[in-house]
Amino acid sequence: MHYDLVIFDNDGVLVDSEPISNRLLAGYLTELGHPTSYEDSLHDYMGAAMHRVHDLVEQRTGQRLPTDFDDVFHTRVFAAFERELKPVTGAVEVLERLDADGVPYCVASSGSHERIRVGHRTTGLDRWFDDERIFSSQDVGRGKPAPDLFLYAAERMGVAPERCVVVEDSPLGVQAAVAAGMDVYGFASMTPAEKLNGATRLFTDMRELAELLR
Repeated sequence: MHYDLVIFDNDGVLVDSEPISNRLLAGYLTELGHPTSYEDSLHDYMGAAMHRVHDLVEQRTGQRLPTDFDDVFHTRVFAAFERELKPVTGAVEVLERLDADGVPYCVASSGSHERIRVGHRTTGLDRWFDDERIFSSQDVGRGKPAPDLFLYAAERMGVAPERCVVVEDSPLGVQAAVAAGMDVYGFASMTPAEKLNGATRLFTDMRELAELLR
């Protein structure tokens, strides 16, 4: 099928940020008295907006995270991004091909606008994404697995949901894309393929995506 819009998740799809952010999230939660392993963080929070972290901790413990939790966490993450963050291997080649073929694309991420921009600036991906191509869960209020973010991105880009394909690497993101009525290509690099239930197609190397989309 020829798609009229390719919607990319950001973390783990365009920038290789999931190992960094989940390592730091697990460490910070543990530091605050909520023991969390790296594997726990991937399972519970990968692909989710920050409100999910607050909600799950409160549901499980009856305690609220500190009011400055997000600010402290993002300060740590952004500092680590400056030292360590790289684009996902093959992401630049995919963007170059989409540009050459004239296929519209955008990013729709559970992360904040600031997080998206810091990651893109650090990795050089900012050349591909102006403000009109960046959408965050901040724009809609409800993060993945709700379909709101993907539907909002499609609406803003002027494309019907059924003409969109989402590129996702998390179970929550796949659920959101399916709920939005969009095809979804599951990037099974960090996430086992069997956990991306509902994906239209699965692939494990970002360099494969350009040909899959053709």
